[in-house]
Amino acid sequence: MSTRKTVLARVAAALTDVPAAETPDSVPVPRGYRASHAGADPVGLFMERVADYRATVIRTTEERVARTLAAALAERGTQGLVVPGGFPPELLPEGDWTRLGDIPRLSVESLESADAVLTTAAVGIAVTGSIVLDAGPGQGRRALTLLPDHHLCVVREDRIVGDVPEALSRLDPTAPLTFVSGPSATSDIELDRVEGVHGPRTLDVIVVAAHPTEEPS
Repeated sequence: MSTRKTVLARVAAALTDVPAAETPDSVPVPRGYRASHAGADPVGLFMERVADYRATVIRTTEERVARTLAAALAERGTQGLVVPGGFPPELLPEGDWTRLGDIPRLSVESLESADAVLTTAAVGIAVTGSIVLDAGPGQGRRALTLLPDHHLCVVREDRIVGDVPEALSRLDPTAPLTFVSGPSATSDIELDRVEGVHGPRTLDVIVVAAHPTEEPS
């Protein structure tokens, strides 16, 4: 008997006492485990972990978001900026760059030649320092955030959660989820770090304070 058949036979034997009408939902699964390891300041931890990945993280206020974004884009000499549909118009920065929409869809060549992409995020995860995109308003399709070399992402504080279980409870599992933990990077067998292989080599995360009058830290 092949190894495959041996494994399947053992699985079938283990399931002989399961009623035929039983489904996974018929048996409750205990969910009393700890949901977060973030501590009392998930926003502060999120910013710390994002910075650990060699990303730039800036905390600002609602009133200053557009100016903060404009400064970040100007600093990197942005000329072509991709902005997905649904990005909040009041947050759009002013500058000399060309704004590119994705309707009709931009070609691969256009995305690769664009300097940067500006998005929102569905969720930020403090413990892992990750941002999660779900193709919702202001995020667009996955290719938009993989091909341009610079990703500038706006994350509101009320979208930052402590840990992965909390994030998953907010996300639609059927959506095309993209978890981003720092700029794209990989290492060869000699541990030489190479950035920009699988996505943007530069990631700027702008954290927007929960209260409009709150000063950035």
